[in-house]
Amino acid sequence: MSKIIIAIDGPAGSGKSTIAKMVAERLNFTYLDTGAMYRAITYLALQKGIIENEEAVNKLVKALEVSLKYENGVTRVFVNNDEVTDFIRSPEVNSKVSEIAAMPQVRKELVRMQQQMGKVGNIVAEGRDTTTVVFPNADLKIYLDASVEIRSERRHKEYLEKGVEIDIEEVKNNIRKRDKIDSSRKTSPLKKAINAIEVDSSHLSVEEEFEILFENIKKKIELIKSQINK
Repeated sequence: MSKIIIAIDGPAGSGKSTIAKMVAERLNFTYLDTGAMYRAITYLALQKGIIENEEAVNKLVKALEVSLKYENGVTRVFVNNDEVTDFIRSPEVNSKVSEIAAMPQVRKELVRMQQQMGKVGNIVAEGRDTTTVVFPNADLKIYLDASVEIRSERRHKEYLEKGVEIDIEEVKNNIRKRDKIDSSRKTSPLKKAINAIEVDSSHLSVEEEFEILFENIKKKIELIKSQINK
């Protein structure tokens, strides 16, 4: 049962992180938040004032090593061993992360890091291209979606819970902008893998969505077990 990979894709605010964490905790698997890695690069680019300079961002990412540590329900993010966890979820980072993620060299470097992390196996990875590019041979692929309105409400609620005051229309506009960039970029665009299980959670609770997916996951694991035992 070693080296099982479950990959989850979907647009911003579709519930990928929540579901991926729940699945990883239920299975005692490693949780891999690929989006946090792009956020880390975006945060550093903003700090250095190079967010619009692709060449400078490319040089930046080549000089960095991004690592993740999931504990107590939180993904801690480190860049060259310096923690940036508390800085990567801001509205400013949210508004720019899709632009950084669209840069081919940035994706190349981070995909390399992600695939290296995946070699240990027994992981639940989530992001925009985990089922199509990072782990195209994942044992189980899932694509989560929801309406723009629902996704915006979820993200707005997250901000308010963190004490960040922001207008929901601004959140909605940012979601639409990210959707357009993520789905139309030339390198690793967001799309549903042909063999992915698709779930629209617009009218589902988190618990209902989890139960639907976990039934499929259990079936897949049982199938893998039976194949190993043959």
